[in-house]
Amino acid sequence: MKANTHPQWFAETKVTCACGNSFITGSTLPEIRVEICSACHPLFTGQQRFVDTLGQVDRFVKKTEVSKVKKEERIRILEARKNKKEETKKDRPSLKDLLMQARKQMVS
Repeated sequence: MKANTHPQWFAETKVTCACGNSFITGSTLPEIRVEICSACHPLFTGQQRFVDTLGQVDRFVKKTEVSKVKKEERIRILEARKNKKEETKKDRPSLKDLLMQARKQMVS
């Protein structure tokens, strides 16, 4: 077997949360800092809390607002296209109308 392939194991690694809670566990790192732990996580506490890491919530809200605006704009564009098609259809007679006119001309 190769020697020195495994990382060093720290049996007493201190884990510190942003809420102030800390506990001891085993890890390959001597000290760990986390943002959420079981003492402050909404699943365990039952309280809803927004955790905004580097403005992620703000970016999400901004994206949803932009998508709403784009969706409304797209709907307006599609309606304009539909209206334009209907207007061009009104200007030109249909094939049925052309055939009826040709029959009338042949009879007269």
